[in-house]
Amino acid sequence: MRREFLFLTVLIPGPSNPKKNIDVYLRPLIDELKMLRSEGVLTYDVSLRQNFTMRVALMWTINDFPAYGMLSGWQTSGKLACLVCLERNVGFTLQNSRKVCWFDTHRRFLPHNHPYRKNKNAFKKGRVERSGAIHPLSGNDIWERVKHIPSVEETLALNEVEGYGVDHHWNKHSIFWDLPYWKDQLLRHNLDVMHIERNVFCNILYTVMDTKGSMKDTLNARLDIANICVRPDLRLVEDTRGWTFKPRAPYTLNKDKKLELLRWVKDLKLPDGYASKLSREICASQLNAKRLRHLEASVPIMLCKLEMIFPPTFFDSMEHLPVHLAYEARIGGSQQYRWMYPFERFLKTLKDKISNQNYVEGSIVEKYLIEEASKFASYYYPTEYISRWRGAPRNDDGGDTSGQISIFNYPGRVVGMTSKSNLEGRDKQVAEWYILNNCSEVAPYIDCFSKWFCSNNSSWPNSELDQLISSRFPVWFREHFVANTSAAHDVAWSLADGAATIVKRLRKYIINGTGSLVYGTEDDYYGKLLDIIQLDYRGENKVTLFKCRTVYYTSYPTAPQGWMAIIKTKARNIIPDSKESQTNELSEPFQANVGDLLPVNIVEDDVPINLFDSAAEVDMIPIHEGNEESDDDEQETYSDSEPELDEYETPEEGAQEEVEEQDSSE
Repeated sequence: MRREFLFLTVLIPGPSNPKKNIDVYLRPLIDELKMLRSEGVLTYDVSLRQNFTMRVALMWTINDFPAYGMLSGWQTSGKLACLVCLERNVGFTLQNSRKVCWFDTHRRFLPHNHPYRKNKNAFKKGRVERSGAIHPLSGNDIWERVKHIPSVEETLALNEVEGYGVDHHWNKHSIFWDLPYWKDQLLRHNLDVMHIERNVFCNILYTVMDTKGSMKDTLNARLDIANICVRPDLRLVEDTRGWTFKPRAPYTLNKDKKLELLRWVKDLKLPDGYASKLSREICASQLNAKRLRHLEASVPIMLCKLEMIFPPTFFDSMEHLPVHLAYEARIGGSQQYRWMYPFERFLKTLKDKISNQNYVEGSIVEKYLIEEASKFASYYYPTEYISRWRGAPRNDDGGDTSGQISIFNYPGRVVGMTSKSNLEGRDKQVAEWYILNNCSEVAPYIDCFSKWFCSNNSSWPNSELDQLISSRFPVWFREHFVANTSAAHDVAWSLADGAATIVKRLRKYIINGTGSLVYGTEDDYYGKLLDIIQLDYRGENKVTLFKCRTVYYTSYPTAPQGWMAIIKTKARNIIPDSKESQTNELSEPFQANVGDLLPVNIVEDDVPINLFDSAAEVDMIPIHEGNEESDDDEQETYSDSEPELDEYETPEEGAQEEVEEQDSSE
């Protein structure tokens, strides 16, 4: 979702929000989407150099919560704000605060044997929860409810629909239902994680920090606590003078604790590219369906824990919506492709273009057209010309890449004095194998060698096979290229020949603009860096390796003096290994003072984890699960013989045979 690929299509002028009448402006878009679905449009494929008929379907809408109601036709305010729960889970109005509250509406999502359901003191006093969990309705079920409601285009002066505010919150027939496939979509409108996490975080922060004017713990909130909950320590107290005051709640911080927390946040540092996207299950670069189901069952427990701590005024509709986020992640995929962050930044860019306050829309359109024209024209400039859209990378210190080798080929430069030393024995073997095992030029050869080696030694454990391959592959790889003199200038030949024994040891090195890495130092930012070496290969190819402990230490407000906390972080451009993500243990949510800890109930439903259009013609591709290796007690004899070149085909030979087969068939 780069900004140059976000297009400004409609700019609605006027002093007021169109609200539900936005369907009038969306009519050209809907007509075009219907045409693109039924007829398609002739499009040129630049990779195949041929034309094809492109058909388009709308997957879903990305919107904030108020726009959610404008597009869906369900008013997202009041007691029936949730479009997923509909009228099956409603809030209530607090008597003193006069606000709609969603307090004690999440116990119904817990297992029927969970002790929270029978707790009469921690939630609403004297209430036992016997209702079952709420599951989203299908598109066809919702269509049956809205198909008789008139649309905005039928009458702009749309009267209130019968039963509005009591039985439902439908205020119109949304224009998106005109799309023939809309009722078949599993996910039509997305809940925006950006605004949900922002509002939940601000409510917690303002309440814990006791921020005047923004916190949820007010005088009226304490009066509502006396009416709803059994919490005598939070009730208002009247002194001997007849004055009523609010005792400090256990979840608020005093002045010293506030200063300690703020000081820790001020001094907190994280490596570049690590702190912008924290590891969350629904926003990860790779999702695990089992972990999402576990999260879907864990979120209600977390919300119930919050309900046992904070006052009822804390729980508005935003605190309720996290119940449905894990389900939407299972259907639509990672939230980072379905939230409002890129669009909010784009709107901020458009607002910055306003230079004439009398003609707001004209200023935006004029500057946007100039920017769009110059942006796409810059793609045709020669590579040596630097433009606004093809400039320096995010972090650029002017360094050069290490050469033609793909591994660790980041811009970097040496700082300070260097020294030379010999790298021999085990250290040189480990360094060379690490480069070979992570270099894309060598990957086909490793795959070819591993298949042959594993086929002849199938009874050995994987851990031992990996060690044997790592020790034997470099020898075979070198022997294979020694006889192949035609590849003397190839990168793979340079790697097979090995690195020079004399390496350069660096004191400081700046890589990718992230800062200086100092040999032999230890601080709170990088952990401990043990060594920096630069290996030289034939053809002026160089690889810089860092030997370090990549643990990030930081101070912690409540830790004793001299103690540090460890934070496990993941860079934004790192995708975890699929096997590793599947084997991570699932931690149970914290449940204190509830007797025996109950396991999270994970319901294996039949909801697919991706969208599927039933009206489209698709090719069904079977997905095979990886079979676990059988534990065979019989041990085969290990073969010490090296593979001969004629026993299997190398990547070049395989490609040559394919060409010969094609020639013979022609």
